[in-house]
Order: sequence, then C-alpha cells, then structure tokens
Amino acid sequence: MVVEVAEYAVHFPAWYDERAAWETPAKGHLQGVEVRLRDGTTFPLTFYDLTRLGQTLEDDAADGRPYFTEPGLVVVPEVRTEAVLEAVAGMYRDGVFRRPGA
Repeated sequence: MVVEVAEYAVHFPAWYDERAAWETPAKGHLQGVEVRLRDGTTFPLTFYDLTRLGQTLEDDAADGRPYFTEPGLVVVPEVRTEAVLEAVAGMYRDGVFRRPGA
C-alpha cells in the first residue's frame, strides 16, 4: 500500500493489506514503513505504541539489554494506518525529514 501526498509518499510493507491493517493495532508495532520524498530520499520508519514499547524494553532488559533502540522509531498512541499517516504528516510539517544544511 502506498499513500501519496504532494511532498512525499508513504510506503507500507508489501504484506500490509486490509487484514494486516486490522491486526496491527493489537500487535502494537509496525516495521518496514518508508517515507519517500519527491527528491528520492527515503526514510525507513518503525512504529510502536507505548504498551508494546514497554513490553519490548522489559524483554530486552531481562535479556541483559536495559535499553531499546530502533533507527527511525516513532511512538504513537495506537499503531493503525491513520495514526501512521498523521504522524508522518506531522513529522514532515515539523521538518523531521529535512536534510542537515538543506
């Protein structure tokens, strides 16, 4: 699934269909989202909700890693298609996707 707006496109993983969109809020995370700017720059993103993020951190801490890191991590109240699109729009508006010096 690809959602295009004037300035960028949001590419969901190839497997992200209606069923995945329905199941994802219960899972609390979504990896493999990409934001592609019109100039071709791509930003990979991973979305988590607070509950799943806390569970993942607890699991990692129990395994001896008392931290959690993920490049491109975005935390949203609920991981659903609309929340991903809203977050990306806000991130774009806030300048998150600007290159240093641009």
